Amino acid sequence: MELTRSLVETQAREYREREPLYAVERENIETLPDAFATGEYGRRDAAWVVRWYYRRFLGAYPDDERRDAEERFWENDFETVRRAIADVVDATDAAAGLARLTDLAAVDVPVGSAFLMFVDPDEYIVVGPREWSALREAEALSRPYPDPPAIPEYVDYLERCRSLTARLECNYWTLYRALWRLSS
Repeated sequence: MELTRSLVETQAREYREREPLYAVERENIETLPDAFATGEYGRRDAAWVVRWYYRRFLGAYPDDERRDAEERFWENDFETVRRAIADVVDATDAAAGLARLTDLAAVDVPVGSAFLMFVDPDEYIVVGPREWSALREAEALSRPYPDPPAIPEYVDYLERCRSLTARLECNYWTLYRALWRLSS
């Protein structure tokens, strides 16, 4: 499969029309970056990112694992969560942000990448098995999904996505939606 601008635009549009979480995702992609940057958010806002990461699979992710991750995230001291997110806002690169986020309970690199995306959707994109497999099918990645990816693997994935967004003249949010649809 070749990723073209028209394919990405079509798939992103289908995502908007067909994916049940689109409206709430769009709202949060528009509001959470400012909330995280200013510190004007609550515990539920931060926990929403963790919930979103797992629930976007719409039941395809094992329920007990999803629930365990959500509960473990709530066990983090909220001030520790706030400091981690503030550090991510100030981070100069993905590796530094992920290193800080993965210090939190229930935050591995994929969940951390979701935080990165909702902190700065102009700089970061979430990673998961679906997005990775779509890029692999498009021959943008050669290896199978490392479950879960380590920080250097995310940085490589992000660089591939950065190259694609430049070539396709789209943003990460559009690319994410297209990759999600292409992998279904």
